[in-house]
Amino acid sequence: MIKTFRGLIADGGQDTIVLHTNNGSTGYRIVKFEILPRVPGTVSQEDIVKIYTVQQTSIDGVIDFSDDTLLAAAFYSDGADNYPGESVIIVDGMVFNQDIYVTHADVVGTDPCNYYIELEQVKLDLNENTVTTLKNLRTIPH
Repeated sequence: MIKTFRGLIADGGQDTIVLHTNNGSTGYRIVKFEILPRVPGTVSQEDIVKIYTVQQTSIDGVIDFSDDTLLAAAFYSDGADNYPGESVIIVDGMVFNQDIYVTHADVVGTDPCNYYIELEQVKLDLNENTVTTLKNLRTIPH
């Protein structure tokens, strides 16, 4: 089963996608992640949209794949010249069973950006549930 989420996120914004369940037996994997400016080709913008397993205390334009809580990152560059923008999207295949957090930074302006996420729903057995939950707990900052 595929679940979809979409939204328009402000520069410096963070959206929460609520996925947690009481028993943690439902996992998810990102199968599609796309971003698109609100008004492509009309303003210059460089959007960085990231998906994390933990809520972020600050939003920035830095992409660091050594961060275990980073699930996906997307970069979109567009100018006010009516030419198609360019984008790069990288998604980790990790399975998670808790809420995820989407952040956005426009590193050259303050424009919002649209995002679209497709999650594959995965049934977790007791062992997978325990490992996934412990992994999520381990990455929560203390």
